[in-house]
Amino acid sequence: MENIISNENFDWNAFENDLGVYDQPKENIAAAYDKTMSNVAVGEVVEGTVTSINKREVIVNIGYKSEGIISISEFRYNPNLAVGDKIEVYVESAEDKNGQLNLSHKKARQLKSWDRVNEALEKDEIINGYIKCRTKGGMIVDVFGIEAFLPGSQIDVKPIRDYDVYVDKTMEFKVVKINQEFRNVVVSHKALIEAELEAQKQVIMSKLEKGQILEGTVKNITSYGVFVDLGGVDGLIHITDLSWGRVNHPEEIVALDQKIKVVILDFDDQKKRIALGLKQLTPHPWEALDANLKVGDKVKGKVVVMADYGAFVEIAAGVEGLIHVSEMSWSQHLRSAQEFMKVGDEVEAVILTLDREERKMSLGIKQLTPDPWENIETKYPVGTKCTAKVRNFTNFGVFVEIEEGIDGLIHISDLSWVKKVKHPAEFTQVGADIEVVVLEIDKENRRLSLGHKQLEENPWNEIESKFAVDSIVEAPIAKMTDKGAVVTLDEDVEGFCPTRQLTKEDGSMPKAGDTLSFKVIEFSKATKRITLSHVRTYEEAKKAEIAAEKAERRAAADATKSTVKKINASVEKTTLGDIAGLAELKSALEAAEKEEK
Repeated sequence: MENIISNENFDWNAFENDLGVYDQPKENIAAAYDKTMSNVAVGEVVEGTVTSINKREVIVNIGYKSEGIISISEFRYNPNLAVGDKIEVYVESAEDKNGQLNLSHKKARQLKSWDRVNEALEKDEIINGYIKCRTKGGMIVDVFGIEAFLPGSQIDVKPIRDYDVYVDKTMEFKVVKINQEFRNVVVSHKALIEAELEAQKQVIMSKLEKGQILEGTVKNITSYGVFVDLGGVDGLIHITDLSWGRVNHPEEIVALDQKIKVVILDFDDQKKRIALGLKQLTPHPWEALDANLKVGDKVKGKVVVMADYGAFVEIAAGVEGLIHVSEMSWSQHLRSAQEFMKVGDEVEAVILTLDREERKMSLGIKQLTPDPWENIETKYPVGTKCTAKVRNFTNFGVFVEIEEGIDGLIHISDLSWVKKVKHPAEFTQVGADIEVVVLEIDKENRRLSLGHKQLEENPWNEIESKFAVDSIVEAPIAKMTDKGAVVTLDEDVEGFCPTRQLTKEDGSMPKAGDTLSFKVIEFSKATKRITLSHVRTYEEAKKAEIAAEKAERRAAADATKSTVKKINASVEKTTLGDIAGLAELKSALEAAEKEEK
């Protein structure tokens, strides 16, 4: 145990009663001591010196009789804090229950923070800030104890893919906007480096030349192209300049942060736009195309693009040919290319045209099969009967397909011998099968004239004898029209009675469904027209009756004339009585002649 040595000669009584121990009064000595200490007031902001730092606390000397302790958490914004640094502190209390000076750095910052933030904006000052956490659209930054907003677009000049790496970091910022009413502060880190980058851009742009090859880093990938960082200035590779072949999305060619070589295609000094190319660093595939390839050769490729009018087939990277829809089938029908193939299909085709200067090629797949018209005369000679499928209608006929690539037309007049067809839709329908006979072949124009009615004998020879001119028939009226009546004479055989020939004997007009007697007044086998008359059936009977009456009267008159002649011949003497008899006979004769006239 350590011995404690005391001064046995010390006069404690004199010390306690101030009996001349000091060379000056005790009060003066106490006052002089107090002058060496800071006079701290609670609520005051003073400057202190960091004397010690540990994991939990920072010890600060403000010149008071005791040092103050501040939590290390208040210094997150300043990880570079060191012993000897001068800091501002807020005096919470001169002594707490433990006799400790109670200080706060956070409150000191907050008291002066608004003035400092405004000053930083006015002076365009660079300040430090501590990134506390993420928030919607950006980050929250502690600046002078104020929570400021750092937009995601203001963190860096390049797009940020991971915001979390910035949390708990201290960075330099500039205050770019302050809302005095709501006390909102917006800061930017990007603004610090933009000025430097602008200077770099000017230097880089001044050295650019078309055709120059540079190395850059893929900065961003969009659906329309790739942005490349050329060391402070960005350029764009449009999707069409990434590869000689078809590119669905730039991600198929490059990846983020990939270092690539590019060639400068064009640039605009004022707009700071640079157009870059990647495919231009390799020869055009057409230049490497087999020199022996010629029209008529067969090639294989993959369908890369589909359109209604055809398909683009890539036979080598960057070398494409078009198969027009008309070259996909020998059929003449207008169809969509999607009916034959789709994107990704592997197809074989024949080269139809090849232009190496224009870098164009047309292909065909129907040429892989024989042309059905090549031997049309032997396969379908005139008179051939077969079944065809109805493909389309027109006002003048029906287009049918006998087989793939062989089409024909049935004229409307060749559909039926007896039925008057106004439109083919009355006779058949699209997609239906119909029996036909080949009437004529036009190989040069790839046309067949077909008939349907020719499958049967012409019934109009029999119809002509059955409904001869002047014959009388009893038939119903099928329908009434503005010009007359359609009369059903037989199955599929119709006649027409004009309105002027339709009036009944009593002067009235018949109606549809009435059955009348008709006289055939005209018959045309060529035009399939039978003209009828109802009027003539009763008018001619009247005329016959009148003629018979006239004939009877004429016979009576002739007999009277003969009698008179005989009397005149036999009269030798005339008497008054004879004269009177002759006068009566003469009157009778004249009356007969008058009536006859």
